[in-house]
Amino acid sequence: MEAIGKRRWVIAEGFIPSESMVNANDALLSHETACILNCGDDPAKVAITVFFSDRDPVGPFSLTVEPRRTAHVRFNDLEDPEPVPRDTDYASVIESDVPIVVQHTRLDSRAAEIAVMTTMAYPGA
Repeated sequence: MEAIGKRRWVIAEGFIPSESMVNANDALLSHETACILNCGDDPAKVAITVFFSDRDPVGPFSLTVEPRRTAHVRFNDLEDPEPVPRDTDYASVIESDVPIVVQHTRLDSRAAEIAVMTTMAYPGA
């Protein structure tokens, strides 16, 4: 299949709460996710850089999305070069060597009335 998407995407909003509902299992932990789709025939080498209001950016966080596959990357799970801090506003730039599509999803389970938000990332190039 022909590759679909762009090589650079921006998620201008990010925030991982340090708290979740009591007794939340892994699926219900508060989290931020970049949903990455690689429709093409080549692996996508992806680099995520995280930006903050009060300090230098962190990254790149590197991963590969195999051809014709999707990866749901939780920012909570990014650890190398350092974990994404909780209770801190951030933004991210996601770059790939092949075209990909990126969607941003948040699950906030701090209250019993769980909130889910999703939006397309901004295609930069």
